[in-house]
Amino acid sequence: MVKEVLQDTETKMKGADKALEETLATLRTGRASPTLVERLTVDYYDVPTPLMQLATISAPEPRLLAIKPFDPTSIKTIEKGILASDLGLTPSNDGKIIRLVIPPLTEDRRKELVKIVHHRAEETRIAVRNIRRDAHNDLREFEKEKVISEDDLKRGEEDLQKLTDRHIEMVDKAVERKQKEIMEV
Repeated sequence: MVKEVLQDTETKMKGADKALEETLATLRTGRASPTLVERLTVDYYDVPTPLMQLATISAPEPRLLAIKPFDPTSIKTIEKGILASDLGLTPSNDGKIIRLVIPPLTEDRRKELVKIVHHRAEETRIAVRNIRRDAHNDLREFEKEKVISEDDLKRGEEDLQKLTDRHIEMVDKAVERKQKEIMEV
């Protein structure tokens, strides 16, 4: 019973970590990365569609993204989606390919991005702690209902805390990596 609770908890915590990684990947650093725009939603025939389903996205140069739509008639729609996003980038196209030039980040913008990274990390830490709290409540409930012994509860609590500490550490490492990437000139 304790093992199932811990497995379920670990799955949920991994989901929180994965969500943080995906969020951090969309934050703009000084260099071009296709993940910056992959999940950007574009209204394609009035259906919100992720850009990665509409085009091939590549980074031919460190500060340039090239977006080649599968359907050349969707170029204007993709451009509108990019302009409407919070990326702050202006697309240019030659009729076949959309180019996004990634300008170098200013010091103020870097600091602002680092604050955003820390905010998202704190949200993830809170999510991990909430998952721990729910699992802890489940373990206490099992002990109260005599499904598990008091010793099993203690061992389960210790394992739960180790699991939580490991995931919080993973969050901290992800933040450290992203902060280093952002502050890199």
